[in-house]
Amino acid sequence: MHIEVLPDAEAAAARAAAFIAAQARAAVRARGVFCFAASGGRTPWLMLRRLADEDIPWAKVHLFQVDERVAPEGSADRNLTHIQESLLAHVRLSRAQVHAMPVAAADLEAAARDYAAQLVTLAGSPPVLDLVHLGLGADGHTASLVPGDAVLAVADAAVAATGPYMGHRRMTLTRPTLDRARCILWLVTGSEKAAMLEKLCAADASIPAGRIAQRNACLIADRAAGAPDARRT
Repeated sequence: MHIEVLPDAEAAAARAAAFIAAQARAAVRARGVFCFAASGGRTPWLMLRRLADEDIPWAKVHLFQVDERVAPEGSADRNLTHIQESLLAHVRLSRAQVHAMPVAAADLEAAARDYAAQLVTLAGSPPVLDLVHLGLGADGHTASLVPGDAVLAVADAAVAATGPYMGHRRMTLTRPTLDRARCILWLVTGSEKAAMLEKLCAADASIPAGRIAQRNACLIADRAAGAPDARRT
């Protein structure tokens, strides 16, 4: 895993945006499309706002979600709400290019299968996303792959529904889907993540994040979170 450490969260967000933009241009040159999945979190909102100012062939971009909480449309608890405010309000992406997780559906399991079908249509079977952006929780979770949840063991589906976590059920890309991505971008900031970041870098399978494949991964962190054996920038 390639590791970069930046001075602070703002610098890390800016570097992550530039990294995604470069990956987008390369994917469009190579395959004519860029299929990208975004996670939630405060630093990613900064990243997405910076991304709106990058040189990206937006007409060739399809934006997916890594995970989403079951909450009403427009709720501050929804990752999509912040994606809309930080990115979609500032770039030209049609409704057909933005693939929101259908967490308002009455049957969440069926909705997860429907979302997996969208992935297959655009990213192949099994789906291979060009880039997946991931964050790291202070408990070691990533996406909505949380400690102790049965979704961690799902191997036969691209998308799954989770049990309750911090007050919400969720929909998430599964570990096999994350592992297949052409590139994984970790963005990790804050001193509260330092202990888990060390485990992530060691591929420690005792935390969900440590189980994600690292062969095509890039980690961008700030100094507060730190990272062992990092190339500091």
